[in-house]
Order: sequence, then C-alpha cells, then structure tokens
Amino acid sequence: MSAHRIWRFARLATTVGALLIGACDSPHGAPVRVIIPRGATFRAAADSMAAKGVIQSPLAFRIYARARGRDRQIQAGTYLLRPGTRWIDLVRAMNGGVGIINRITIPEGFTIAQITPLLVRALHTSADSVDVAVHDSALRARLADPAETLEGYLFPDTYVFAPGTTARQAVTEMVKRFEREWKPEYDTQAAALGHSRHEIVTMASIVETEARLPEERPVIAAVYYNRLKDGMPLQADPTVQYALGRHTERVLYRDLTIDSPYNTYLHPGLPPGPIASPGGASLRAALAPAKVPFLYFVAAPDGHHEFRATMAEHEQAKRAVRAQRGR
Repeated sequence: MSAHRIWRFARLATTVGALLIGACDSPHGAPVRVIIPRGATFRAAADSMAAKGVIQSPLAFRIYARARGRDRQIQAGTYLLRPGTRWIDLVRAMNGGVGIINRITIPEGFTIAQITPLLVRALHTSADSVDVAVHDSALRARLADPAETLEGYLFPDTYVFAPGTTARQAVTEMVKRFEREWKPEYDTQAAALGHSRHEIVTMASIVETEARLPEERPVIAAVYYNRLKDGMPLQADPTVQYALGRHTERVLYRDLTIDSPYNTYLHPGLPPGPIASPGGASLRAALAPAKVPFLYFVAAPDGHHEFRATMAEHEQAKRAVRAQRGR
C-alpha cells in the first residue's frame, strides 16, 4: 500500500472515529464564546468551534452535518457553547440560533427611555418588563436612590447577555457596573464638595448631556457648581428637555414654563435625580470641577463652548456665536 493510500486510510479512520465520538459526546467544562460572522460558511463555523475546543475534528463535524442535510442554514451571532456538546445539539443550535448571546451597547448620555428599546430587542422581552426592572425598589434602596427609577445608574458600556437573561438580571448587571465604576475614594471627594453620591451622579448626567468636547467637562461642572454656590438657578437646557420627554435642537421660551421639578429654570438647585446615564469621565468631572470663575457658557457652531464670568461678557459671546451661525 502506498504512503498516500495509508495516509488517506488513516485520515478516514480518524474521521469515522470523530463521527462516532462527536455523535455521543457529553458537554464538559465552562462555556466558551464562539463568533459566527454574518455570511460565514459552515466550514468557517466548524473551524471557529474547533479553534475554541468545542469540537475536535471540523472535517468530521462537516461530514456529519452534511449527511443530515443541516449544513446549509446557519445563523450568525455570538454563541455560548460547551466543549463536548453532542453534534446534533450543535447543529440544531446553529440552525435555530439557539445559544446566541446578546450584545448591547449603551452610549454615554442615554436615558432609560432610550435604553429600554435596546434591552427589549436584545433580550426579546417586553417594555413593561424593563419598566418594572428600572423601578426596582431593592436596587434603588441599595443605591440610596431617592428618585422613582434607576435613571443615571444604568452604566453606559457594552454588555453581553446570555440567552434567557431577564430584564431584571440585565438591569442589575448594569447597576453593578456602575458600582464598580464608583471608586471608594469618590465618596470622600463627594463629601468634600458637600454633595451626596446621588447629587454627584445627577450633576454628572447634566455635564454628560451638555459636553461635546471631553476637556470641557470639568469646566461645565464648575459653571453649574458656581451657580449653585451663588444661589442662581442652574438653567440647564438638558433638564428641560428631560422634563419635556424629548430631545430638541433648541429649547424655546415656551419650553421653559413646563411644570416639572426637572425644569431648572423654574426650580432652584439640582433636579430630583439624574437625567441620563453619565460615563466615567463625566462622573470624574462632577467630582473634580475646574477651578474657574465662569457662570455662563454658550455653544459655538463647531461644538465647543465659550465660557464667561459676567452677564455682559456672556451677552457679547452670544452675539459672536450668532454671527458665526449666520455666516
């Protein structure tokens, strides 16, 4: 027998052995993450599983799937699979999308109203389930959150949720992520400013929704702290937008009359709670505001802000900005 025929026979024997083992194997070990890109072939999917140790022989697995007529339709996604899973179960998972984990990214500055549809789609749940979760009294008590919801405490990040994750489990994980972000020394910094953690998160949420340039966050925080210190109303447009329940490019004079505790044009001090989910940079800005005398700022067309200490200077800056917009 030639060396080539011996090699082919050995490969066939190995493949048959793998077929027999794979058909009756049992799961073991921790689940691993396997990514099957959109448009991937069954060969590519099998190679990905082999690379992660889910299967031993991608060739034998392909032969098995082809023999059962199940190698044509596979669903893209990120799967959680355990090594040694029976091949019939792996094929069924790939055909039906069973075991796909759900990835969701919460951008900085998103509100619960914006986060809810993302969770609904990722978890295949209802908006009502998310609403119940974000009103959870135990989680709010754990955070010493006096507001009615967990607004501001669903930390912006990318999350991966396993199949079957409930809305409450997802919301709890997002709250835990906030708790990890809030370092022990932050309590000392908050106390030095004379504010509770809830008030710092509230300030950070306003900074998050105002800032366009990262370096301006501490300065914007300083402006609002300076207003609080001087007994001025915050007059923060994002709080009015939150009260309105919608984002507007410009807050109009008629919007400033809305009867809401979140309307910082009518009600002094900080609003009752956060108006969005602040990221780590905005939290740090709220804890360490810049040492500047500014009380006013106006946004320029390119996104940066012009900061001023007096109303006269502010009016002059506003005229300059309007002139820029008119060009």
